[in-house]
Amino acid sequence: MARTDITPEVLQRRREALTQVRQWGDPALKAVAKPVDEIDADLVGEARRLITIMDAALGAGLAATQVGILRRYFVYHEGDEVLGAATALVNPVVEWSSEETDVETEGCLSLEGVWVPVERPVAVRVRGLDLSSREHVIEASGPLARRLQHEIDHLDGVLMIDRTSKEQRKAALRALREGRPMEPPAEDFEVD
Repeated sequence: MARTDITPEVLQRRREALTQVRQWGDPALKAVAKPVDEIDADLVGEARRLITIMDAALGAGLAATQVGILRRYFVYHEGDEVLGAATALVNPVVEWSSEETDVETEGCLSLEGVWVPVERPVAVRVRGLDLSSREHVIEASGPLARRLQHEIDHLDGVLMIDRTSKEQRKAALRALREGRPMEPPAEDFEVD
């Protein structure tokens, strides 16, 4: 679904939010996050801050590592719609992924302006904890499955450009080094 609520004020809030998101080249993006031992008030407060940043940046997901917090959790919008409810998943683990894969264009708040085709399983089952320390199992397909995999990759120090073709990776790295965007796809897209 195309966004029709993009105003100059929304774009300004997005620019401000992106100043809090680590960008390509920052070592935190290649670090492996440490498991969370306890879900306490500090973690809940951090997660709420990440949701605020994600929403202002017009993102669909945001891993703690993307803001320099090396704790194993991320925030995301539930469901297939990017405008769905936002929540957090702590210590996520992919328990199962489908053999069937597809290739879709992905963007990333930490690789601003870069869009690459990424092949991923079309369906996954992910287990983790919610912010109330309750076990949460998500069986997802389509955009939500892609979003969950993208965010878990961040927690493992893997970027979307690590999962694309050699040619696409070279083009993305060139664009990042030169500080210029890659042409986004003509169709709707999702930024995680």
